[in-house]
Amino acid sequence: MAQSALAYEETGPVTQGDFGGAGLMQTPTARMAPVGQLNFHYSHTSPYSRFNLFFQPFSWLEGGFRYMSISNVPYGPESLSGTQSYKDKAIDIKVRLWDEDRYIPAVAIGGRDISGTGLFSGEYVVASKRWSNLDFSLGLGWGYVGARGSLGNPLSLLSARFDERGAAKSGGGKFNFSNYFSGDTSLFGGVSYYIPNSPFILKAEYDGNDYQHEPRNNNQEQSSPINVGVVYQFNDNIDFQLGWERGNTAMLGFTYKANMAAPFNQTRTDPAPEPLTSPTATSDWQQVANDLRNNAGYDVSSIRTDSDQVTLVGEQTSYRESSKAKMRAARILANNTASETNNITIIDTKNGLPLTKSTITRESLEAADAGDISTDELKSQMTLRDPGSLAGTEVYTGKLEHFRYNFWPGLIQNIGGPDAFYLYQVTANATATYTFTPGLDLSSTLSVGVIDNFDKFKYDAPSNLPRVRTYIREYMTNSNYGIQNLQLSYRKQLSDNWYGQAYGGLLETMYGGIGGEVLYRPIGKPWALGMDVNYVKQRDFDRGFGFRDYTTTTGHLTGYYNFADQDLLAKVSIGQYLAKDKGVTFDFSRYFDNGVSAGFWATFTNVSSEDFGEGSFDKGIYLVVPFDAFFTRSTVKYAPITWQPLTRDGGQRLQRTSQLYDVTRMRDQNIYLDGFSNAYK
Repeated sequence: MAQSALAYEETGPVTQGDFGGAGLMQTPTARMAPVGQLNFHYSHTSPYSRFNLFFQPFSWLEGGFRYMSISNVPYGPESLSGTQSYKDKAIDIKVRLWDEDRYIPAVAIGGRDISGTGLFSGEYVVASKRWSNLDFSLGLGWGYVGARGSLGNPLSLLSARFDERGAAKSGGGKFNFSNYFSGDTSLFGGVSYYIPNSPFILKAEYDGNDYQHEPRNNNQEQSSPINVGVVYQFNDNIDFQLGWERGNTAMLGFTYKANMAAPFNQTRTDPAPEPLTSPTATSDWQQVANDLRNNAGYDVSSIRTDSDQVTLVGEQTSYRESSKAKMRAARILANNTASETNNITIIDTKNGLPLTKSTITRESLEAADAGDISTDELKSQMTLRDPGSLAGTEVYTGKLEHFRYNFWPGLIQNIGGPDAFYLYQVTANATATYTFTPGLDLSSTLSVGVIDNFDKFKYDAPSNLPRVRTYIREYMTNSNYGIQNLQLSYRKQLSDNWYGQAYGGLLETMYGGIGGEVLYRPIGKPWALGMDVNYVKQRDFDRGFGFRDYTTTTGHLTGYYNFADQDLLAKVSIGQYLAKDKGVTFDFSRYFDNGVSAGFWATFTNVSSEDFGEGSFDKGIYLVVPFDAFFTRSTVKYAPITWQPLTRDGGQRLQRTSQLYDVTRMRDQNIYLDGFSNAYK
């Protein structure tokens, strides 16, 4: 019996097109990948090879980045680029306007190459409808998507500006708004057939491009506008594609899919939480502190008691979901205090800063264990409060761990440059921190290159601004080892909702100096407001203790808002950047229950696109993955991965190692209680 259209929309597979993103081959569809899916996709149709990275942050939004290699066009002069072919960079976006139901198709609007060179830019509106094992799509394309130009532009009825489409502009990186949805159009569309009980998907499409208006006058012969192909779904993560396009050219493709929102499947070797037992007042508080560290992950600063309350003050260092640590700690404290001690209070600290206080009752713990109240009812009792003053008698004082160190690998990379498509350096890093008193510490990171191909790194991009970042080649090639940072920091809670920090030293790879930050973060609220000011000087290329002549003052006023219902964090920063340009940075990131977050930033300053150079404005994407994804023991550590299409001097911020918003993240009620449903696991 055939499934209904609506049921198949929910269960049918979604595959990548040649340009990345959900599509047929050359043409897009209105389909969307599962939420959280990251697609690495490669396709080759001579003379084009496309390397695509696409992400699905929401069910209605798809975004991606693409490198395209044009094999028959050289990158630049042979003396600089050798035989390297030309590389084009592009950003794509697609928004679903409405979803499919039994009678109405899904409809999406999107754009290719919206902020790259514009060589392959195109816009489209497309509808998709499933019926049993068939999935039909029909769309209208502008620009490269509809370069056949067989139709006029229906938008010309609204304005004459839609009549003609301008040429791609040099420099890249610009939002060429005047070209969007302009010029002649073409229909495109096709169908996918999901062979029942088979890993194969057949595709056929009518291409809206005739390949007679290709960038760089690189026109291609097209024998037929019909493209056909097949997808072999090797497993849940890997697809292979083969096709015949333009009536005369083979296509091959490969997709690797990873869902960033999926739970990690490792078997955890964490100790089991202590069961609740009959309460017994203890006199061995050192053993309680040991249990709190080993089972709940708390480095205990102090334990205090009074007639009906026990209070733990400490920093949680093991569990990414802080609720899990709190419930474990509450059980340990309940087991080791007299039955009259009904209130169990936990004060969380971070880097010497008191952050939050919450209280849970012994009766609630016992009722939850007995199944008399739900997890949600238990959660509702965890009201977040400011730490305030400490009450009761101190029965245990923790010993400050002054010295800590860590070793970790690093990767420095440069993608898409004229010297070579991929330049890299693998490093071995050592980090050490000496804490003098809570809130006052000295930290440093040393880096040693292990393997690289930076011997090919010879090109310095032109710049009309002070060279604040385009000296990256000099910093990476002058010495095989260096000091990444050496910083003295002091942090303090200034009042109930105010935090501050001051710091000085070698602040990052390229700059040293002094600075300070203040943050207003009301307890339990999803928003915060902060400001940082820094006076810095450019470091010598050998990353030692010497400095160059360039100095500047840089800093920003930053607003933060956590849209918890969308799992979206928005940041907006206004201020002065390292090249003394002034402007604003927008940063948006989507986070998931498993701890992964993915986001992008874009910075616009008072520097013209001509002075900025190729790229026109600073932008990039990042992925933050918890170490939980790689290890069987729980940890609070994360691995950030950042990618920028270009490194230029405009819109560059100081790379501060510690930001108060991140340190104080648990003051947000939603983050504080994140993962409460797993609190007993």
